[in-house]
Amino acid sequence: MSGFHRHLRSQRIIATFSGLEADLLRTLASQLVELLRNEAAVPRDDRDPFEALMDFSGPTTEPEDPVLARLFPTAYPGDEEASAEFRRFTEGALRDGKAAAAVSIIDGLEEAGLPPELTEDGLVIDVELDEAEAEAWMRSFTDLRLALATRLGVEEDDEDYWLALPEEDPRSQIHDIYEWIGLLQETLVEALMD
Repeated sequence: MSGFHRHLRSQRIIATFSGLEADLLRTLASQLVELLRNEAAVPRDDRDPFEALMDFSGPTTEPEDPVLARLFPTAYPGDEEASAEFRRFTEGALRDGKAAAAVSIIDGLEEAGLPPELTEDGLVIDVELDEAEAEAWMRSFTDLRLALATRLGVEEDDEDYWLALPEEDPRSQIHDIYEWIGLLQETLVEALMD
């Protein structure tokens, strides 16, 4: 995988993934969607659209899951009332936007030819994104990296710790995935700026 680049003629953002890489991205995005949708803060789809627009009964407390707490931090530390009000008005829509961005990764990979179950060795997936799709992927890469960093306990300036872990340590392997998504995000940003 060489990362994302802009096609000179079509101006679309392009990347090529092995089947394994594409399946890994789909799995991570699916897990993120499941995490975002697996709590009471998720907007209900069975309501009248106007009623949903006027409903401000979202959550008022920080999520218990550390990943969700990182994705939806307290807006006003030290001011519980203002933080609760801000969360009540915004968290449902923020969750919806983050889930939609992750779904765009899943949809993009499947539209590019990733089968529902990966059974074929040597499969290559060519993804082509327009600017809006690329921006959604970029936002979701941020969320995926925050989720992985939170679960792993990644901290600033701790590269030596991760380099010292044996390759067979599962944390080392997950950290490699975290770094890989960072590389994808970096090349996607560069492609968008071209």
